Amino acid sequence: MFTPETYGQRREGLFDQLSRGLVLLLGNHDSPMNYAANIFPFRQDSTFLYYVGLDEPGLAAVLDLEARSTCVFGHDVTVEELIWTGPQPLLKDKAARVDVTDTAPIEDLDRVIRKAVAAGREIHVLPPYQAQNRLVLQALLGAEPDPSDPLIRAVVAQRSVKSPEEIEEIETALSMSYLTHTTAMQLARPGKVEREVVGYLEGMVKSQGLGLSFPTIFSVHGEILHNPTHDNTLQAQDMVVHDSGVETRLHYASDITRTIPVSGRFTAKQREVYEIVLNAQERAIEAIAPGVEFRSLHRLAATELVSGLKALGILKGDVEEAVAADVHTLFFQCGLGHMMGLDVHDMENLGEQYVGYTDTLKRNPAFGWCSLRLGKALAPGYVVTVEPGIYFIPELIDQWRSENKLTQFVNYEALEAYRHFGGIRFEDDILVTAQGYRLLGQPIPKSLADVEQICTG
Repeated sequence: MFTPETYGQRREGLFDQLSRGLVLLLGNHDSPMNYAANIFPFRQDSTFLYYVGLDEPGLAAVLDLEARSTCVFGHDVTVEELIWTGPQPLLKDKAARVDVTDTAPIEDLDRVIRKAVAAGREIHVLPPYQAQNRLVLQALLGAEPDPSDPLIRAVVAQRSVKSPEEIEEIETALSMSYLTHTTAMQLARPGKVEREVVGYLEGMVKSQGLGLSFPTIFSVHGEILHNPTHDNTLQAQDMVVHDSGVETRLHYASDITRTIPVSGRFTAKQREVYEIVLNAQERAIEAIAPGVEFRSLHRLAATELVSGLKALGILKGDVEEAVAADVHTLFFQCGLGHMMGLDVHDMENLGEQYVGYTDTLKRNPAFGWCSLRLGKALAPGYVVTVEPGIYFIPELIDQWRSENKLTQFVNYEALEAYRHFGGIRFEDDILVTAQGYRLLGQPIPKSLADVEQICTG
């Protein structure tokens, strides 16, 4: 937990941006796996954590904008509950740790909100993403919750710019990511099943009291962007795309991707594509600076990828014309990156039109562009990922070829030699600074020589 002053200052920032009504922030609840007493691991709402900081289920906070005051609603542990949980601090004592002096029983929340509604006061709420909180809001407001545009904009404006203490938390997560990724390079060997490596890596994380920022991607089928299974047996000719992230105790995230040769050495064909993707990532990172639109970095990476694939004979024609025709989307279907912080896709639940775009800069709905979560101009304090990739997806190749799509740019005969190649991706976490950028965390090996050295060491 940060200092009490940190949470107080964050709420003051919210008071400065909004003027009338109440802000209602709901914490998350325990959620049953298969029966009420058997619950999923609890994860608090990130915006609640940002402003209130209390990391336990069944809480809510009401910020009175005119009075510039905050009340936390919850309950104290009963004797019947204590036998399961052990002694717990009183609600008032927990609230004091986040600079809140006013507390009330959770049962009083309904009365407070109904009174405000009856008085015609505006109730600002955020978009609910959990079904239980949606039902709670419906009951409190007497109607389907209507997310507050001013509140969303205010939260996004604050949470987008990371403070030094937040950067420190992200780098704590990255220090663990360094260990998991270098360990994966040593463990990925022929005959291993993917889940053996994943289980070991996730055990490392949990043994340090940390968590995962998202389910681990570790697959020889790197062309499947979010491969949800870990059932493949590693073969000597395979590459593994390892995309994983760590979450600190304060729930700040890391998100790193590396590509690993199972044999310890890349083949000549793998090395060629590897260098293309690595070059695209390095060029995009080098171009990061305040005021630069992230969508321009996406296009820069796409151009570098197309140029490299042309050199291999897979593509042909003018590179700029090919990118303008979106030929890169045959190989690069996802976005270059996203914001990161308390959420690995930071604030995605608030709406990417607020987080990654502006009133005048809209998301491109075209295939290969619609997955770009961040397009707007960068500003100091933003933390972003940069993760280009090349993915040879047989089904997509077959569809384009059957449609004779962009044959002026695609050499489908040459492409056939790569249809079972798989995929390659790199990803790093970058802080935008006033002067340009800074790579966060200890650099995790990614050059061909460095990766092979760790794999064979």
